Amino acid sequence: MSKLTKNQKAVADKIEVGKAYTLKEASELVKEITTTKFDASLDIDVRLGVDPRKANQMVRGVVTLPNGTGKTVRVLALCTPDQESAAKEAGADYVGLDEYVEKIKGGWTDVDVIITMPSCMGKIGPLGRILGPRGLMPNPKSGTVTMDVAKAVKDVKAGKIDFKVDKTGIVHASIGKISFSSEKIFENAKEFIQTIIKLKPAAAKGTYIKSIFISSTMSKGIKVDPKSVE
Repeated sequence: MSKLTKNQKAVADKIEVGKAYTLKEASELVKEITTTKFDASLDIDVRLGVDPRKANQMVRGVVTLPNGTGKTVRVLALCTPDQESAAKEAGADYVGLDEYVEKIKGGWTDVDVIITMPSCMGKIGPLGRILGPRGLMPNPKSGTVTMDVAKAVKDVKAGKIDFKVDKTGIVHASIGKISFSSEKIFENAKEFIQTIIKLKPAAAKGTYIKSIFISSTMSKGIKVDPKSVE
């Protein structure tokens, strides 16, 4: 069995085995136990008491994190010419339609979010086999198919993220960077969890929020007491 490094031992001593921390405590502790030299991403995992195989228990939504994600989000706006200038002013990195549809057909997907209009979906629909597996396919439920392209671009740039429960019943998301203050981490995590609580399906029975864990890239997960968020 390999020995723990000095940093790993120091970190191990800070987390009490089996303890569920308040969200406030976890937001402070995750900074203390992160020893990476780079600005690690901050992740949250929420296990729900739902059966994702049933349509009436699917949990999916969007949330605008009050302090953003800390990431530079590359946005492609696929829109009609009359919306192009507004999309550019809103901060879209790439704006156009036909030329980008052709680029995507050729395998280009060097963006993080694609926003489009309902009238353009006829051209974008066939790109589903390329965009779908990469999580880039625009969807009305996530606000990426809209008549107000400029507002959607602003929202994404400001920290709007979409999420959905996976087949194991877990909602996973990146909600910031370890360089954030503990207060900003707390605010982002609280907003994310409370949004999930509001989306509780009527068909979900028993305990809805089963567990919450917060971690950073390569750090241990910190168990959060769900009652500290409600």
